[in-house]
Amino acid sequence: MHPIMADVADSVEWERLTRLLDDDEHLWPRVLEAFEDDGEDAWEALLGGLDDAGVLAYLHEDDSGMELADALAQLPRVFRLSLDLGRVNDTDDLDEAMAAADTLLSNAGFRLVMLEDDDEDARALVVVPAGVLDEITELATAVGHSVNSFD
Repeated sequence: MHPIMADVADSVEWERLTRLLDDDEHLWPRVLEAFEDDGEDAWEALLGGLDDAGVLAYLHEDDSGMELADALAQLPRVFRLSLDLGRVNDTDDLDEAMAAADTLLSNAGFRLVMLEDDDEDARALVVVPAGVLDEITELATAVGHSVNSFD
């Protein structure tokens, strides 16, 4: 494939991934600018844009369910659902808490996903509609990154 055509195809994948993760009007232009400058920085621009949009819960592996519940309650999609996050709050193990949160969210038509982060101790979490999870995972892989769900 011609390099220009490959760039166009990559930018289409980046745009679709970005818009599936969140529809904030400033997110895609930010990612596109980073992609055009240096494709390596596009993922960091995506994470930064999600954080700036207020849709990213950023935790560390030593955090507990209480920190996760607090972070999730502030995310717009979770806030609108008015979920009882007590089950998430009931554990000191973050992995257990994330699985519990995903179960609660899946019952409401959403999923919790963890986006790849350079910091191995970090947990960059976003809540997405359940129906787009597979596409998000495929697109992230296509652009060279990973997204993990809690199946």
